[in-house]
Amino acid sequence: MVPDHWYDANGVWTGSATFVSTDKLLVLYTGSTTNSVQVQNLAFPADLSDPLLIDWVKSESNPVLVPPPGIGLKDFRDPTTAWLVQSDMSWRVAIGSKNDSDDHAGIVLVYRTKDFLSYELLPGVMHQVNGTGMWECVDFFPVSTTADVGLDTSTPAGDGVKHVVKVSLDDDKHDYYAIGTYDAVKDTWRPDDEEMDVGIGLRVDYGKYYASKSFYDEKKQRRVLWGWVGETDSELTDLRKGWASVQTIPRMVLFDYKTGSNLLQWPVEEVESLRLTSKNFHAIKLPPGSLVPLNLTSATQLDILAEFDVEDSSLVEAMEADVGYNCSTSGGAAGRGVLGPFGLIVLADENLSELTSVYFYIAKGVDGGLSTFFCQDGLRSSKANDLVKRVYGSTVPVLQGETLSVRTLVDHSIVESFAQGGRTCITSRIYPTEAIYANARVFLFNNATHAQVTTKSIEIWDMDKAYIHPYPPAE
Repeated sequence: MVPDHWYDANGVWTGSATFVSTDKLLVLYTGSTTNSVQVQNLAFPADLSDPLLIDWVKSESNPVLVPPPGIGLKDFRDPTTAWLVQSDMSWRVAIGSKNDSDDHAGIVLVYRTKDFLSYELLPGVMHQVNGTGMWECVDFFPVSTTADVGLDTSTPAGDGVKHVVKVSLDDDKHDYYAIGTYDAVKDTWRPDDEEMDVGIGLRVDYGKYYASKSFYDEKKQRRVLWGWVGETDSELTDLRKGWASVQTIPRMVLFDYKTGSNLLQWPVEEVESLRLTSKNFHAIKLPPGSLVPLNLTSATQLDILAEFDVEDSSLVEAMEADVGYNCSTSGGAAGRGVLGPFGLIVLADENLSELTSVYFYIAKGVDGGLSTFFCQDGLRSSKANDLVKRVYGSTVPVLQGETLSVRTLVDHSIVESFAQGGRTCITSRIYPTEAIYANARVFLFNNATHAQVTTKSIEIWDMDKAYIHPYPPAE
């Protein structure tokens, strides 16, 4: 769909698809009008028999929604997939906005409709969090708390079902989510933990990641999440190369019923079809200050699964409290602590003039309790000088008896990592100039001063290119 009407002349923006029935599909999307007013528009597939649904027809009724009174003309965008409420057999659609008159609150508006042409704005808001500003790309979906399956968006609240509100904060360009309870009678939602509310608690990804949207895959009973990876180089460089920004590897999303407080994200199983040859390494000792190269034939397209053990004696004997640790302000993998950092170095050249570190850092509190941080350091990822280079990360829950585990996908200039089964995720957009093609290397490292670490196991697959090709109608 391209900007070709007055109601989307300045942009065909984010939207969502909804299956109204088995033979009816529609899309609601935000258009920016000739006057840059944000309105919601409706479109239908031109040919439902086309498996790719390439061509779409915009409704003659567009726009079907305009900003309501009290909402800014440029603060009304990104409709969700609709969900059906059984009590009145009407559909609900959520749209993000903000309320600057109420402490710069981020808000979710909810509309009721039966035909997607006429809408009723429901009283109040589904949810708001003061101080968070404009909520973009709102996503609202149910998760099962009892089974490893995704749920259709219209699955009602009840035993074994929680609902997730995910937003993209326009103020800081990060994606946040919270898990809570949806009241279909009042059309409101409340978080399980108000201190971890939307926009002030958990993030979907702690790296360069924004504007994510999910959908339900009924074929495989899973919820799949796409995210947008923006560039961290200069606009001039983007103009020279002729393109900017990519999508992440799609992720399956589940409720983490072990912790009961977060989601799990994991690369969809189709990624594993790209795996070629693999190498296994076991029981590699990593004493403090160690660096161990791994013998690989290639290291620019990899799928890495690694587990690390820290000797109990190291944890017990660590006397020094390490309060206030923060991945982003820590100085990265070069900063040495008693119990970290340790982990992987990817996309490194032989002389380590360029490298990206994926690592754990264990901090001991004044009360003796341990907190585990998962970080990704791009400070030395490239010699290029027109880049924003950062250390990303946060804490990751580690339960009693669990080893430290990470899966890292390396794809030339993108590193996506998933700690503890996907409890904490980090995406980095990097631009190596030396650690490219045959010159790329992988290392294990332990830069802690006292932690005795063992790489319990590490399996590394060389990855094939995705076979992207025109879709023949005969298929």
